[in-house]
This record gives sequence, C-alpha cells and structure tokens, in this order.
Amino acid sequence: MIRILLADDHPVVRAGLRAVLEGEPDFEILGEAVDGLDAIRLTESLEPDVLVLDIVMPDMDGLEVTRRVRESTLQTRVVILSIHVNESYAAQALRNGASAYVAKNAPTQFLMDAIRAAVVGKTFFSPPLSKKTIQSYLAKAQESQFDPFSLLSTRERVILQLIAHGLRSTEIGSRLFISSRTVETHRAHIATKLGLRTQAELIHFALQNGMLLMEEIRSEEQKNT
Repeated sequence: MIRILLADDHPVVRAGLRAVLEGEPDFEILGEAVDGLDAIRLTESLEPDVLVLDIVMPDMDGLEVTRRVRESTLQTRVVILSIHVNESYAAQALRNGASAYVAKNAPTQFLMDAIRAAVVGKTFFSPPLSKKTIQSYLAKAQESQFDPFSLLSTRERVILQLIAHGLRSTEIGSRLFISSRTVETHRAHIATKLGLRTQAELIHFALQNGMLLMEEIRSEEQKNT
C-alpha cells in the first residue's frame, strides 16, 4: 500500500482528492492537512510515503513545505498539485525536492501516475510540462544568470501573487496569519528586488512568470482601468 497525506486548504478539493484516490486498491489516505505548518506536523507524525501538496496555502507555502520535508530524515516523497502550469514554479519545486508536479486541471490518472512514480524515486510532470522542458528552463536560467524566482523568498512569491490578485495588505495578512505591517515590509522588499512599483507592473510580472491565469489577469486589468 502507498500511504498518502493530502495537503490543501480547500475542503472541497481535499474531499475530491480523497474520493478519487481511495478508489485505487494500492492507495491509503492517512490524513489531511489544512495549511503548511499542519502539513509538516502531520508528515512528521504519520510518515506517509507520499505528500500530495498544494503550493499556495496559509502559514507556509508548498514550496517551503517541500524543502523542509525533503531536508528532514523522512523518506516522504512530495507530489505538487497546482493550478500553476509553469516552468518557473515546477523548476522551483524540483529544486526544493519535489518528485512530481501535476496541474489541477489534468486528468486524475496523471496524479495517480505521479504518486506511483514518486514512491519509487522517479520524477513526473503532467503535460505540457516535462522533465526535458524543466531542465531546459533551468539551463537557460543558469546561462542568463537571472531567474526572477531566485530573487524572491518563498513567502515573497506568495505575497506577490496575492498582491497581483488585487488583495490589500490587511487581506493578505489575514490569509497568511501575519500583520499588515509585515506584509508591507515584504512588499517593499519585493519592489526593491524586482524594481516594480505599480499594480500594473506587478500584474505584468505575475503573468510573465505564470503566477496568474489569463482570465484572472483580464479581471485585474479591468479593475485598474
């Protein structure tokens, strides 16, 4: 049996994942985590074979959770399940130790294949991503010596994404359980690192780096016109 822990802050998503995965005879769901810190705590206590993890969650984002899990002595493999089908995110997930990266809109069979690949030490990416495209992205980033994601901490990436979605500092603070002053500090650091000042510049950067879906971009642009 492949022992699995689910981590997503949306109850409906977790329920759907559980229903799908429990239908497989070789899968066993050990539990569900509702935020990043909960994911680490349950991973340490339950020691699952595979952690199926969303990227954007309260307390700690999935990329940082991945790094901490893989740096521990645990043998748990990490499968990222995300709405962001982008080489930048997938490459960072791979750097942090993830074994697989699956799009949330991909067929459920891809998630099952990713879990089975991860547990035997293989990598898996759902189309249009592939190991080849991720390696190509990493090579280009190294050659150019500029990778926007390397400039930002994991917390800064999450905050930038929420800013680009139009959330105010108080809303971001509430979602991440930090003060609005802390959010403003992070925002200042982001602006300094990337040279971005206006909401339009933030949205443009988020679009270029796969941090927003196209339909979300149009909605945010309409709000700011």
